[in-house]
Amino acid sequence: MTTVNALSEVAALMGDPARAAMLSLLMDGRAHTASELALTAGITAQTASGHLGRMVEGNLLAARAQGRNRFYRLASSDVAHAIESLMALAGTRAPPASMSAAWRRDPDLRFCRTCYDHLAGQVGIAVTDSLTRAGHIEPQGARDWSLTGSGELFCQRIGVDLAGARRAGTRHFARQCLDWSERRPHISGALGAAIADTFFLRGWAEKLRRSRTVRLTDSGRRALSRDFGAAV
Repeated sequence: MTTVNALSEVAALMGDPARAAMLSLLMDGRAHTASELALTAGITAQTASGHLGRMVEGNLLAARAQGRNRFYRLASSDVAHAIESLMALAGTRAPPASMSAAWRRDPDLRFCRTCYDHLAGQVGIAVTDSLTRAGHIEPQGARDWSLTGSGELFCQRIGVDLAGARRAGTRHFARQCLDWSERRPHISGALGAAIADTFFLRGWAEKLRRSRTVRLTDSGRRALSRDFGAAV
């Protein structure tokens, strides 16, 4: 059982503004250098190194040395899920997304983005709603979805790598991840990642460099309408 001390330690690691800024950048699912993360947080490289070391020790980040650089990424999808949920919780203190200044300031991020390795925003919710409406996924407990027989056939038809998703070891297969901008669950876990990979591999969506923003292509809009019965 999680102890009070362990809970407070994780909360403290995420709660520092500089560390929160670095964690937010790493939600794009990529690995970043310490200098990139320092620039994002607006702190010196030396200060960033101390923050990053603490987050590695706290199992929030994983580090890998390559040449002269040391690259950092989120330690697991569970860390990403926790960050997205905290973003959604923080958002409840603000006006609804469509009414807020943040919506007007960054509508592309709210329209479609990566949440670690799966799709989020309006597009992520549209995909999830479509799968739910068609009976392809069903709620399983309070935090997961189960893939139905019709969902298996649907995923095979559009080219989702279900075998690869099921080889993801101890990772959750189909997780409910609370979307911070839409404030409803989108699909994450191994299945969510496999669906996102399908969008990228088929040219339905494109990642923008150095950003979590995802661009939905014209073929992606057609696929949403044709295969998912959704319009955004």
